Amino acid sequence: MSEEQAFDRRMIEALICPVTHQPLSYDAEAQELVSKGAKLAFPIRDGIPIMLIDEARKLDD
Repeated sequence: MSEEQAFDRRMIEALICPVTHQPLSYDAEAQELVSKGAKLAFPIRDGIPIMLIDEARKLDD
């Protein structure tokens, strides 16, 4: 793992859901950070997590 990948992973692990203030899970395949409590998936674009509620995808029940 390169230094850049390690930094990105630590940054992602430090982020919390802006709605529930709980940890997020990382979906590498979809490039999203998922908040199960809020039922939202926040996109990661060009390596940058977009933590805006308006940009999140609503998850099905």
